[in-house]
Amino acid sequence: MIESEPDFVSAGDACLVELEPSKPFCVETFAEFPPLGRFAVRDMRQTVAVGVVKSVVVAEDSFWVGKEEADKKKKKKGNSNDK
Repeated sequence: MIESEPDFVSAGDACLVELEPSKPFCVETFAEFPPLGRFAVRDMRQTVAVGVVKSVVVAEDSFWVGKEEADKKKKKKGNSNDK
């Protein structure tokens, strides 16, 4: 049975979830880079979930948002000097 917003997920069930980590960590989509596209959720020294990363959303206040913008400016500046 497929539910759009279940109250809980039982052992053996499959689901799509959106996770927000409490601390930063390195992850990529499974399709883009499989070694960084898998995850495990542990609680009290037990693995409670495993899965693959389907998409990544970077927070607006993240270090990487600023870095990506700086990298774009560097590329743009580098291309304008090329003749």
